This record gives sequence, C-alpha cells and structure tokens, in this order.
Amino acid sequence: MSLDFVRVLSFDGDMTLWDFQKLMRHSLGHALEELRWRVATQEAADLTIDRMIEIRNATAAELKGKVVNLEEIRYQAFRQTIAAIGHPDDDLARDLNALYLKHRFEDIELYPDVLPAFAALRPKFRIGLLSNGNSYPDRCGLQDHFRFTIFSQEVGIEKPDEGIFLATCKQAGCTPQELLHVGDSLEADVAGANAVGAISVWLNRDGGENHTDIAPDYEIRSLDELPRLLQATHQSSA
Repeated sequence: MSLDFVRVLSFDGDMTLWDFQKLMRHSLGHALEELRWRVATQEAADLTIDRMIEIRNATAAELKGKVVNLEEIRYQAFRQTIAAIGHPDDDLARDLNALYLKHRFEDIELYPDVLPAFAALRPKFRIGLLSNGNSYPDRCGLQDHFRFTIFSQEVGIEKPDEGIFLATCKQAGCTPQELLHVGDSLEADVAGANAVGAISVWLNRDGGENHTDIAPDYEIRSLDELPRLLQATHQSSA
C-alpha cells in the first residue's frame, strides 16, 4: 500500500515501545519480595514469578468478558495468588497490586530506537498510542510523546477488532487510509490495521518467521527504519 497519504502514526505499546515481559517480571519481583516479607511461610518462599504469571493468566481467562480493567484483573490475580499459598488477605492483595503497578508504570524503559524515531517523525506526523494494555502515558512519564491515546479497556473492544482502529481514526482526525499502525503482533496489530484499510507495519525485532497468512504492508526490524521508509516514499513521489 502507498505511504503517500499517511498523516497519522499509531503505535502499539507492549513489546513495541518497551519490553513488557521484562517489565512485568521486574514488577512482580518487587511484589513477591513484599509478599515473602509479610507472609513468612514455606509456601510463600516456594512461590515463583512463573507461578504468579500462571495464576494471573488463569484469572484473566476466567474473567474474560466480565472484567476489562487490567488493574482489576491484576488485583484479582494477587487475591488468587495469596489464597493459593494458604493466606487469603484482601488488604495484602491490594497492597501488592499497588506496589506492582507503581513499578509497572514508573520503571518503564523504552527501547533505544523509540525516542530517536519519534524525534524524526514528530515534525511531519501525528503520533499516538493504540494499546490493549494499560500504560497510560501520564502515569509513565511519556505524556509528551503522544498526541492521542486509545486503550481497549476504555472503548470496550480490543485489537484486532475493527472498531478500535476506527475509534483511533476518529480521535486522530484521519481516515483509515491516512493511518499507519506499527506493532509487534501479527494477529492484533497487523490484522486489525489491514481490516480497516490502514497501513500495517510489523515490527519484527527478533527477525522471527511469519507462519500465519497475515501479510503486513511493511516489515521492519527496528523503529530506526520507519523514518527512512516514510522519507524515501515521500521523496520518490515528490
């Protein structure tokens, strides 16, 4: 698809702009340390971050279609985690959730290619965040980087649903053909953008193979490539 008409760029957050898996484990580590300090049992000592992730995923699956707020899901996961080690305590679950969220938001580290790419792109394009997560820029110190934000838990639909991409266009003041969306997920980001006629860019940082039938319009390994891609297209069409 042509990049000639692109005016707006939307970016996924987790695993596109920052390493969510690393951040999540880091934040869970702080929560686990607090839990072990407050519950001095062998069960607490034996608890692992991997087990906490398993419980969270099971809790999310159980609440799917009932609860969309990710912070509430995480709180319920802490309740289940504490119950699983034989120490149910809602107050402790709330404290652990607050501690987790503090580090989850405050300790975000952007990939090294993010800010240079934004600096190159910002003069010519409106840049926004389109996420199924909950990393609100004002809570992460990133409020100066985005002109608009769309979160699935606010609009009630998730990528790849067409509705969330159309909501993005509405908020950004553009048509789907004027929107370019960048994300790491073929299923959520690329398929969703393709469905509404937006331009899809698959950020394939690890160089993995595409084993799906989902075809991105463009594929890049680093955000460093995006300004060059857009600049080359606009120069060639001038």
